[in-house]
Amino acid sequence: MDFDAIVIGSGMSGGWAAKELCEKGFKTLVIERGRNVKHLEDYPTAFKNPWEFPHRGQLPEAVTSTNPVVSRCYAFEEATEHFFVKDTDHAYIQEKPFDWVRGYQVGGKSLLWARQVQRWSRYDFEGPKRDRYAVDWPLRYHELAPWYSHVEKFIGVNGNKDGLDTLPDGEFLRPWEMNAAEQTIRERIMAAFDDRKVVIGRNAHLTDPQEIHQQQGRGPCQARKLCERGCPYGGYFSSNSSTLPWAEKTGNLTLVTDTVVTSIVYDEERKKAVGVQVIDTTTGNTRLYTARTIFVNAATLNTNLILLNSKSNRFPNGLGNDNGLLGKYLAFHNYRGTASATFHENLDTYYYGRRPTAVMMPNFRNVYREDQAFKRGYMVFYTATRRSWGRQVEGPQFGAAYKDKLSQPGSWDVFMMMQGETIPIAQNHVRLSETELDQWGIPQLITSVGYTENDERMVQDFHQQARQMLEAAGCDNIVLNDTKQAPGLDIHEMGGVRMGHDPDTSLLNKYNQMHLCQNVFVTDGACMTSTSTQNPSLTFMALTARAVDYAAELLKKGEL
Repeated sequence: MDFDAIVIGSGMSGGWAAKELCEKGFKTLVIERGRNVKHLEDYPTAFKNPWEFPHRGQLPEAVTSTNPVVSRCYAFEEATEHFFVKDTDHAYIQEKPFDWVRGYQVGGKSLLWARQVQRWSRYDFEGPKRDRYAVDWPLRYHELAPWYSHVEKFIGVNGNKDGLDTLPDGEFLRPWEMNAAEQTIRERIMAAFDDRKVVIGRNAHLTDPQEIHQQQGRGPCQARKLCERGCPYGGYFSSNSSTLPWAEKTGNLTLVTDTVVTSIVYDEERKKAVGVQVIDTTTGNTRLYTARTIFVNAATLNTNLILLNSKSNRFPNGLGNDNGLLGKYLAFHNYRGTASATFHENLDTYYYGRRPTAVMMPNFRNVYREDQAFKRGYMVFYTATRRSWGRQVEGPQFGAAYKDKLSQPGSWDVFMMMQGETIPIAQNHVRLSETELDQWGIPQLITSVGYTENDERMVQDFHQQARQMLEAAGCDNIVLNDTKQAPGLDIHEMGGVRMGHDPDTSLLNKYNQMHLCQNVFVTDGACMTSTSTQNPSLTFMALTARAVDYAAELLKKGEL
C-alpha cells in the first residue's frame, strides 16, 4: 500500500480528516483537484485597496455574462474570482435550475465560507424520526457533543453562553457585540414573542486567540470583512491556515494538487476498496494511489459524483449502492425569504469596525412538536446598519455640501433573512449523464433538485412573522422579498450518501462508514441525513473528527 489513508479533498472536512489522521500517526495522502494555495503566500488581493482594482472590485460584463451561475454568489467579485470555479471550467447539466458554487484549490471553499458555526440541537437529530421524514439519524446530540467541543477549541469560535436548548452552548471565545439598534430590536422582539430568543451570531473568528491558536500561527480577527480574499492574519478558520499546516508538521502528510479523482477502486476478492484512480490535470497522466482506508471529502456533489462513477462488477450502480439511493435525498437551505425596513431610533449612537457575523434567532417553528402547516422550521438572521444621509442627497453627488452630509448618519437600515430546513425527498437527486463527459472524460453530473410546497409555505410564514417582528420592534418601510433563487446558491447542499441505521435505507452507518464497503468513510455534506436550520459546517467537522477516531481504532486492529 502507498498510504495508510487517502483523503479526497482538502476543504473544510478534508482538512480535518487529514489533521486527525496525521496526528494519530497514519501516513496520509490528501488529493486536491485544484491548484496549491499556501497560507500567507497565495492571497494576492488581501491588502489591495479598492482603487488598485481595474474595475474597483466590480466584475466586467464579459465575466458575468459568461459565468451566470457563479456570478450570483455574493462573494464572487474582482478581488476573489481567482478562488471560484468559472461556469465553463467544469460543466454540469441542470435538469432543474441549480447554482453549483465551487472552489477548486487547496482549502476549497474553506477560503470562501461565511464562517457561521452553530451546534445542532437534540431536536435536529431527533427530527426525522419524530416528524416522519427522511430516515432516523443513527446518532444523537449527546454523542456528537464532545466532538463539537474538540473542533471548537481548535478552530476558535466566538459567542455567548446563551443557555438555549434549541442552540446548545459551546467552547466560546469573546463574542462580538450587537450595536444599539440591534439591541433595541432584540429587546422588543423578545418582549412581544415568548417563543423567540435573539442572540449574537457565533462564528469561527479569533476574537481572543488562545495558546492552541497561537501554536497554529494565527492571530486575532481584524474585522476587515475581506475574508473571501484569504486572511493573512489567520483570523478566521480555513484548512490553509489551520488544519493542513498542523497535519504537515507531523511529517505524515503528503499533498498532491491538480489531481482529479475519477473513481474509487474496489477489490472484489478482498471485498474492500484498495485505492483511487486519478488524472493529473496538467499532464493528463493517470495512476492509482492505494491505501488501507479512504475518506471522501470532495464536497457534497463531487462526492456523489465520485461514488456514482466508482463502478465495478460488484457495484454496477456506484460504490455501495445496492439500494439505489446513492445521489438521492439531496437537500439544502431555503434562503428565499428576506425583509428590509427602516428604524428611526438610537440616532445618537454609531458603531465601528466590520463585525463578521449577524444577530440570529434560533428556530421557533415545530421545535417541541409539529404544530404548523409545514414541516420543520427556519432560523432568522438580521443586521442594522446606520444609514448615511449621502444616499438621500438630491442634486450633485460631489462638493463640500455633499461631503458634509455624508458625515451625518441618518436612520438605520434593517435587513432580515431566513435559513430554512428543506425536507430531503427522493426526487431531489443527482445522477451521471450517459452521454456528456467533462474535459477529463468523466461523466457530467446532472442536478435535479427543486423546491417543494413545504418550502413555499415556509417562505410565506417567514414573511408573516418578519413583518410582525419588525413592526413590534418599531420599524417602518417594511419590504418583504422572495428572492426566487435557485437551490444551490445557499452553498449548503447536503445528502446523497446519507447516514442511517439500515443498509436498505442508507449508505453510511453512525460512524460515517459505508455499510457495504467498510474501509470507505464519507464525512462531508454528502453524509447528512437531514439539514437542520443551523449552518452545517461545524457538524461536518465534528462528524469527521469522530469518524477518524473510529477508523483509527480499526486501522490499529488491522480491521480495515
